[in-house]
Order: sequence, then structure tokens, then C-alpha cells
Amino acid sequence: MITKPKGTYDLYGEDTKIYDYVLDTFRGECSLNNYELIKTPIFESSTLFHRGIGETTDIVTKETYDFKDKGGRDLTLRPEGTAGVVRCLIENKLYANTNNYLKYYYYGPMFRYERPQSGRFREFNQFGVEVFGKMNPYIDAEVINLGVKYFLALGIENVKIKINNLGSKSDREKYREALIGYLKPHIDELCEDCKVRLEKNPLRVLDCKVDSDKEFFKNVPKIEDYLCDESKDYFNELLDNLNALEIEYEVDNSLVRGLDYYDYAVFEFVTDDEKLKGASTICGGGRYNDLVSTLGGPDLGGVGFAIGYERLAEIVKTLGLVKTSDPVDVYVVPVTENELSDAFIIGCMLKDAGYKTEIDYRDTSIKNKLSHANKLDVTYIVIVGEEELKHYEVKLKDAVTKEEKLVKINDLVDELNINF
Repeated sequence: MITKPKGTYDLYGEDTKIYDYVLDTFRGECSLNNYELIKTPIFESSTLFHRGIGETTDIVTKETYDFKDKGGRDLTLRPEGTAGVVRCLIENKLYANTNNYLKYYYYGPMFRYERPQSGRFREFNQFGVEVFGKMNPYIDAEVINLGVKYFLALGIENVKIKINNLGSKSDREKYREALIGYLKPHIDELCEDCKVRLEKNPLRVLDCKVDSDKEFFKNVPKIEDYLCDESKDYFNELLDNLNALEIEYEVDNSLVRGLDYYDYAVFEFVTDDEKLKGASTICGGGRYNDLVSTLGGPDLGGVGFAIGYERLAEIVKTLGLVKTSDPVDVYVVPVTENELSDAFIIGCMLKDAGYKTEIDYRDTSIKNKLSHANKLDVTYIVIVGEEELKHYEVKLKDAVTKEEKLVKINDLVDELNINF
């Protein structure tokens, strides 16, 4: 038997309803905020992700699916959405005909070669938004507020925002030197990954789950002590905007995110509900002022976030936020095979009228068919029998009250319109 590759999954049954619910709600919130859909290829030039995400990130060094096509080109399955959106922005000069902010949303599969675990797969789905234009703390607040409203629309109420200020490029360079100076005497205490990070990308050490509980970590320099006045003023204005929107947040100085392109504000949305047995990060993002120019575009800042569908789906399922049963408006039952043709025409008529309709095609007894219909989430049952057809009628049965009445076939839609 051929089985699915490790780290992937099939989507069917009630899980497809959760996916539709999560995605439809996301699209609704994006539309409400005037964000346009943008779609990019599942695979891109490897250079895009190496330059955009960063050569020293775990994603690029350990997790990307890189391959050569038949023409010898180096390609990579996309591990995240932002770099592809920026490439599209630059290649198609989407910035050329507007002086306003460019607002996009995307969704689709991403790929990372990592250890599969609960809520984490090698092929996974991600939803995200990106806004391009001049750095503006009001825009950053709008992006965060969109995330807040989205989770509330889903029905997830206990969501906390963690936020940090990474400052400008020069701020981070000063902090980088201070961090290296502090951590080098403790290099033997670092995990193997962080020993490499210390040389290539020391800020990523702060995000380490292995070393963060060690004693020397308590006195690690804080980036807030190396921020210039401009960076502080920007961040404080962003927090003022969040306060004005009554959005609760926690400033977390250890928050850095896993991608090199972030600067200034970075943030995460964390759930904290007793039913979920602990907190879980379900959304992350931030500002990136240099990514567009790094990839060959104009001096255009950006801000956005990404949401991992799989972890969010677990939360939606655990909290019971989606009705996963599949209700049917009308179930059409022919008494015997002789009435199937008429039942088929009647069923199609009801579908054309806008009713979700199922026709019982099985060659089995009427008792069996009605028993099956009663087990389904059905509102009405239409029974098509030989005697009734002689008078151009059918039996209309209320699946809840069990009441039955004879209805002319030509009046059936009108009768249903009265009752629905």
C-alpha cells in the first residue's frame, strides 16, 4: 500500500469544514480591511529565500526543500509567504501606480523539513497579510488589530499579544556586538545550534528553548538598552495606538522571531485557555523595512503576520467552535427503484431552488431508507411513491416533528419556502 510522505496529512470529513471556517473567516476580515488577495508560486528560485529569509536562519540551513529542475535551475519549495509576495511586488512593479499603502493577504501550502509533531508538519498551510509603504505605527497597529479581530471572529477569546522592539539596523548592530561580548565567555554552556548562531546570527540565541532556562541567561543584555530615540519613539507610538484600540499586550524583550528580515516591532499572538492545556503561539509577524530593497526593489517598508493553519485548527476543534455536522435541507427518498427517475428530477429541482438536497439512490427497502434519513441532520424528507405520483404529489415529512402532508410537485418549492 502506498502511504502519504512523513510530515504530511490528508484533509477530509469534518476537518475540511474546519479549514473552510478558518479560511472563510480570514478572507472576510481581510476584505473588511480592504486587503487584496495575492497568490505566488509554490516553488521559487532558491536565491529568493536565501537572500530574503537569511542564510543563517534555521529555515534556510536546515529546513528548506531545495532541488534542481531538469534545466539545472536551483529551486526551493516555499517555506514561508513573505519573500514570495515581495518578489511579486518587485517583479510586477505593483508599487508604481499608487501613492497609498499596498495591502495584501495570502494563503496556501508551505514546506519545511523539520521534525513532525503535534500541530507541526513538513507540508503545512499558512495564512498571512503584508502591507507595503512608509513606516507608520498606525499601519502596524492596523495589522495587529486585524489579527485580534480575526481571532475574535473565530471565537477564540483568550489571546495575548507579545511584542518587542528590535530597533533599526544600526541599533541591532550595536546590540549584536554587546550580545556576542556577553555570550562568548559562556560558549561552552550553549547548545550546539547556539554555538553556530553566536557567530552567524547571535540574536537567534535569545529564541533558543534549550538555553533560555540556564543561569547565565538571566543577565543577557536587553536590546531596549541599545535603541536610539527614533526607535523608542516609534515603538511607544505603536503601543499608544494599541492602547487606544484597547488591545492588551505584553512587552517581551526576549522576542526576536526566527527570520532575519525583521526590524522595529515584532509580535506574536499566544492562546491561553484551560481547555488547551497551556499556551500556544498561533500567529507571528512584525515590521521589515529593508527586505524589499534587499531583494532588488525600491526603499519600501513592510509589515505583516503569518498564521499556521494546523495549530489553529487544533484550537478550533478543541474549543468546539465549528459545527462539523453537515445538515441537509431535503432528503429525497424513492419508495422503489421504479420511482427513482422521478425522485432524481425532483431532487434536481430542489437544488436549482437553492436547497441543499440529497437523493437516496440505493436499491433497498423504504424502511431502510427512512431509517437512514432519520440518522442524518435533515430538515425535511420528500417521499416519492407510486400512488402519490399518479396525482402529481409527494409526501413531505418534517424530520423533527414527524408530521407528514401531501404536496403537489409543482407546489413543493413554495411549500418549502414557507417553512424555511
